[in-house]
Amino acid sequence: MRIFCIPTAAVFCFLFGLAVADSRAAEKAGTDHMQLTSTAFTEGAAIPAKYTCDARNVSPPLKWSGVPAGAKSLALIVDDPDAPSGTWVHWVLYDVPASVSELPEDLAKGQYVAGGAKQGLNDFKHLGYGGPCPPPGKPHRYFFKLYALDSLLDLKPGLTKKDLERAMENHLLAQAQLMGAYQRK
Repeated sequence: MRIFCIPTAAVFCFLFGLAVADSRAAEKAGTDHMQLTSTAFTEGAAIPAKYTCDARNVSPPLKWSGVPAGAKSLALIVDDPDAPSGTWVHWVLYDVPASVSELPEDLAKGQYVAGGAKQGLNDFKHLGYGGPCPPPGKPHRYFFKLYALDSLLDLKPGLTKKDLERAMENHLLAQAQLMGAYQRK
């Protein structure tokens, strides 16, 4: 939309133009705003031991909303940027159908997940979820990152995080994130 102004009303036109642009950005953000949550922990809170190497080491339940209408698949990467050796990857999951809106607790650790999703290799060199297992000391942050993609990647199981990120290039529609923390004494 073009807005034509006469010089005496330039300030009004400028402010009106900003309001129109801001309104359009808000509309777009509203359609592309995904939210990722878990019943196991809230944003920034401690991840219960059940989901770590100190206990059952099962994946936490995850739920999301706001997936854009054009999404064909979803991908999930969980990593720890506070690991001593650099970012440590805990979970790589992709080709999740866009119609799926949650993952149950204790998702199986095989190549395939019900519905056709595939699991990649984590930095423990295993398929599926590997829970927090930091060295004793300060708490580590664990980022659960969900991506809505405009296509089904249709790749074989066992991708690494880097493989998946490369495959997702130019296909990202929206993303959501949930961060939890864990500390071993």
